[in-house]
Amino acid sequence: MSFSPSTVRRNWLFCAVLLVGVVLRVLAMVGFRGVLWFNDSYDFVRIADDPFPHPLRPSGYGLFLWVLKPFHSLALVTVLQHAAVLGLAVLGYRMLVRDFEVRRTWAALAVAPMLLDAFQVELEHLLLSDTLFTALVFGAMLLLAKPGEAGWRRAALVGALLGVAAVTRSVGVPLFLIAVLYLLLRRTRWPVYVALAVTFALPVGAYATWFQREHGRFQMTGVDGVFLWGRTAAFADCDAFTPPPDLARLCPYGAKGDRPASSHQIWEDNSPTGWSNGRAFDQETNARAQRFAVWAIKNQPLDYLRVVSYDFFVRTFSWHRSRYPTVGTEARYHFPTKPTARKPELPVYGGGARGAVVYEYSHGTGRTHVVEPYAGVLRGYQEHVSVPGTVLGVVLLAGAAGIVWRRARARTALFWTSGVALLAIPPITVDFDYRYMLPALPFACFAAAMAWGRRRPVPAAPEAEPAPAAPEAQPADA
Repeated sequence: MSFSPSTVRRNWLFCAVLLVGVVLRVLAMVGFRGVLWFNDSYDFVRIADDPFPHPLRPSGYGLFLWVLKPFHSLALVTVLQHAAVLGLAVLGYRMLVRDFEVRRTWAALAVAPMLLDAFQVELEHLLLSDTLFTALVFGAMLLLAKPGEAGWRRAALVGALLGVAAVTRSVGVPLFLIAVLYLLLRRTRWPVYVALAVTFALPVGAYATWFQREHGRFQMTGVDGVFLWGRTAAFADCDAFTPPPDLARLCPYGAKGDRPASSHQIWEDNSPTGWSNGRAFDQETNARAQRFAVWAIKNQPLDYLRVVSYDFFVRTFSWHRSRYPTVGTEARYHFPTKPTARKPELPVYGGGARGAVVYEYSHGTGRTHVVEPYAGVLRGYQEHVSVPGTVLGVVLLAGAAGIVWRRARARTALFWTSGVALLAIPPITVDFDYRYMLPALPFACFAAAMAWGRRRPVPAAPEAEPAPAAPEAQPADA
């Protein structure tokens, strides 16, 4: 998309939104020099120092950092993450207008949350896998939905993007099934399915094989059972239902109404899972946790449904944010007033402490420098500009209505189901977290724009009546 004067005039609303988005990200770079840290960040940096398949989370993002390690620059990581979202917005707007025939105003509104939401800007500045994951899955679905026959080459690229996304965050695996269903609706030829499946399976299978060599299990992570245990720890009642003797020690502590958040119960001190910093869960613990979770769900299916429904419908679509899953976790999603305490002495799985791991990667302390007044501007902006969960719910309802009543149902459904899957899978399998909402936001907005913002086809002009032929000239009489 060129930015000539005529192009800017035709797309003035998008250009204005894009300019504000660029300014916000420049303010983030100068106001919070370096990166913002999260607890998971140190695991990713440790992977980047000496790549290995991490037992707690997929290592795709750590490998991305490993590629950038020769530059020894944490600021470069944030620059690339901010640039990736800006690039997605430009590409998405262009495709909405040119390929999906969406009116320019609707297209600009569809990308506005991606560019202007303060929590999105802050997430891009965190050393976390979410921004890379969003770029991979959203880029894959844009490519898949592009008009024209989906040949095997395009399908191969889509499969590769989704495969890399799956080894970045495991929640990306179900999006492969959504892509297959979309191709079935389009009645695509069989070579396309083969190309999609092969290129998706290559990165996923290669990573699982690597994981098996290191940990003895052909899996993506070694905590699927532990995470599901955390989900059921919110409601499991060992007083009303007696667990098998070998699972009794996994009964959660405290009365049901007073327990910490599901995800937090995994990592808290004295957790029944036996968690401690710098160590992983062994295979036996993961298997027992999974058996306990299945036992709890079988005995209390309505309680499981209640917990999942509350997280999906109430927490996700509430107007106001709460301090969930913990006060400290939710605080990480706000621009700070001072550098976050990093506890450099804590051990990191794979060897070393946090401080040493960061120093090996960046050749520095990695400390975030908060620079005023730029940081203050962003903090004030974040207090007022974001997409509330209720608005996200309305956008999803608009997309669902469009699937029923409007044209281009297959493409609208592709984006809509992808967004719903990204929102629903964490509450079903682990827990709710506010940062899990942001990758789903562009999918929901694009579905609504494609359903209700399409240009009306211009009726063809009626063909003109052919003019009557002029009579041939008669020869004059001699």
